[in-house]
Amino acid sequence: MKITTLIPDTEGVLAWPPFGQNKRSIVAVGSFDGVHKGHQAVLRRTGDLAKSYGAISVAIVFDPRPSVVHDYAAAHDGQELPNDQEYPDPEALTGIDRRLKLIEETGIEHALVVRYTLEFGSKSYQYFLGQMVGKIGLHTLVMGKDGRMGAGRAGDVKAIDSIAQATRMFQVDVVDDRGPGEVRIPLNDSHEAAEALIRVNDPDSGLTKAERRALSKKTPNRLVRAWSSSYVRFLLSQGEVRAASEILGRPHAVEGVVVGGKQRGRTLGFPTANVAKDVHGTMPADGVYAGWLIDTDPQTGEERRYASAISIGTKVTFGEPEARVLEAYAIAPVDADGNAQWLDLYDHTVRAEFVEFLRPQIHFDSAEALVEELKRNVEQTKAICAC
Repeated sequence: MKITTLIPDTEGVLAWPPFGQNKRSIVAVGSFDGVHKGHQAVLRRTGDLAKSYGAISVAIVFDPRPSVVHDYAAAHDGQELPNDQEYPDPEALTGIDRRLKLIEETGIEHALVVRYTLEFGSKSYQYFLGQMVGKIGLHTLVMGKDGRMGAGRAGDVKAIDSIAQATRMFQVDVVDDRGPGEVRIPLNDSHEAAEALIRVNDPDSGLTKAERRALSKKTPNRLVRAWSSSYVRFLLSQGEVRAASEILGRPHAVEGVVVGGKQRGRTLGFPTANVAKDVHGTMPADGVYAGWLIDTDPQTGEERRYASAISIGTKVTFGEPEARVLEAYAIAPVDADGNAQWLDLYDHTVRAEFVEFLRPQIHFDSAEALVEELKRNVEQTKAICAC
């Protein structure tokens, strides 16, 4: 997949690549955060249509996410997020590099990564459509059923299709990207509200329709699509990684660089890979998870996967007032004598995939008690990951 980065000028205007002069384009537009099943449906339809028309499949990807830019402006008297400034986005399900890899896996040929700015976001959907038709040869715009674009998100499917019908310069293809209906997420961060709505959303919770309705009315909430980045974020905030993986179509993952720690895990017999800063992706709720640690060889690009017990949180047993960290105990291959091989992962960029929640973070009375629990967590991980 070819990737082109586009940075708007001070007026919000893009210098579009000229490939539309020779070939028409089938286009999907969005942030595609998480590249969940709904996004995948839109992107795969884009690729399929491109093949059938002999056109180029294009994903226009906004980075940073529009909400980050608007939140920054709200907190800084309407100022633009500086181009040379790293933008913290703790709610992003995937970093841009991982997002692009996932988009490529859907078969998209060309990604246009647009640095979203306030001026760019102030352009109307009519202007944006005209740019796509004139600059990159828009043939068909592929949209989800509740897709929107342009200033104030005014360009919904109906409005854009009306322009397509009137001008006959492009077509609109609508994909059902919503999944199995709608679900509810809480309006506040209380654990009780989250637990209540998880039961409401679960068709196997045993609640009657009347009980479900009563619990919904009692708990302040809003409706979102079942296949949505918002719902995935909610599930991750509650440690519901298995439910999140059903929406994503794969285990949720975060990426970061392994750094040196205090080597307390090695002393306890459980050496861990510590990813303590610059983590790309939404960290699930504090706790211990069964999952995988994926190390990519910087020379060959080959991936090595290790079943891992993954801990997220502060080191409560040792009373260390540190920020949240991710520590992964990778179950390494054993040598001929049955001894686990030492994995030197320092300074490696790794990906941690979360398969199942094992337990919350708890305080242990002694290092010995912690070791016994870690042994149990490793055995659970082996069973879950079938290794």
